Amino acid sequence: MNSNQGSSPGVRERHPSWRSLGSLDGLNFFLADVRDGMGPFLGTFLREKHHWDAARVGIALAASQIGTVLAQTPAGALIDRIRGKRLAVALAAATVAAGCLVLYLVPAFGVVVAAQAVIGAAAAIFPPAVAALTLGLVGRVVMPRRTGRNEAFNHAGNVVAAALAGGLAYLFGYGAMFLLVAGMAAASSAAVLLIREPEIDHDLARGADDGEEHRVEVIGVAELFRDRRITTFIASAVLFHFANAAMLPLAGQKSSDGLKEGAAVVMSACIIAAQVVMVPVALAASRLAASWGRKPVFLIGFAVLPIRGLLYCLSVNPFYLVGVQLLDGIGAGIFGVVSVLVVADLTKGTGRFNLTQGALATATGVGAGLSNVLAGFVVKEAGFDAGFLTLAAIAAAGTLYFALAMPETMRTDRASSSEAQGEVQVPVGAIAS
Repeated sequence: MNSNQGSSPGVRERHPSWRSLGSLDGLNFFLADVRDGMGPFLGTFLREKHHWDAARVGIALAASQIGTVLAQTPAGALIDRIRGKRLAVALAAATVAAGCLVLYLVPAFGVVVAAQAVIGAAAAIFPPAVAALTLGLVGRVVMPRRTGRNEAFNHAGNVVAAALAGGLAYLFGYGAMFLLVAGMAAASSAAVLLIREPEIDHDLARGADDGEEHRVEVIGVAELFRDRRITTFIASAVLFHFANAAMLPLAGQKSSDGLKEGAAVVMSACIIAAQVVMVPVALAASRLAASWGRKPVFLIGFAVLPIRGLLYCLSVNPFYLVGVQLLDGIGAGIFGVVSVLVVADLTKGTGRFNLTQGALATATGVGAGLSNVLAGFVVKEAGFDAGFLTLAAIAAAGTLYFALAMPETMRTDRASSSEAQGEVQVPVGAIAS
């Protein structure tokens, strides 16, 4: 298969096999239920079955994000260095599965917080590893289209996993959801190991230039982050997840208080609704980001967050909550695609693609952790509507900041991108780490 048909002269074409590309599809599909462990289901489980208050639930959810914050940047740097990317993904998936089983078997506060931290640290491997495997397999020209496909398969996997989780919880209790995560972890490990190792260009996977010279110059970390566009985008990611992360868990807790029964089914329906929307949104975002540019597409995803936060205040009706959650499909679907493309733009030729991916994921972890903790305490003191209004205000501020501060990153070549203020230039004699 020619994966770079129509590529520009001087760009090295990549020819991954159907087996490797199909396995990458499978990896993204099965990782959907592994990346976040129990995700928003954990809050509903702890509140409904073990009667935790909103503040304790918020701390438990934040523990996973803290683990991610501590591990994500080192995980990105590790993926830049190692050739065993497939094995790293398989081991991380097994760790997440084991942690989820501990959450169910020993739901004590200290154990839950510790298990969540371990799950967050293990899951830190997934975003940079999947992005690196993708870039190393298909190259830069196909990267936007392939990233959209990755996200589409990931969201399709979330639809299937959420439907299974809701159905299994309804029929067999919450324990079946924890077993589902373990099964998906095993399947994701098998999928990643089926990718053919010789077809992965590990130099390209870390952000090398993919021109004819295929340079592997690696700049210093301090020099990398002197590019103001990188720090601006990372700050934007913090605000995006600060506003977004707690919305669905809060909606699940609000529904569990109002419905008393069937909260897991409502949560499952919310997740399915959003993930169904994310599939076409991810595919469309990958194409529009290549034609419109990255910034306008990302701005659309940011702008839906304050609207969603306000709408959650109006009703606890399960059908209404599912309808509001459709907006999450737009925001998250766009973020998952465009964030990878922006980092690829900003790190071309630096050898720091995965480290920057890790730093971005650390930022999202910071934002998500702050979101869950702040929302939990706001809800405890002032109620669910106050929590949603707080998140909506943060989202509005983040949208304005991104619109004013972030430049477009898509360039036809590295030379034209150097016109951006504060961009790092890759020195000819850069020192490899």
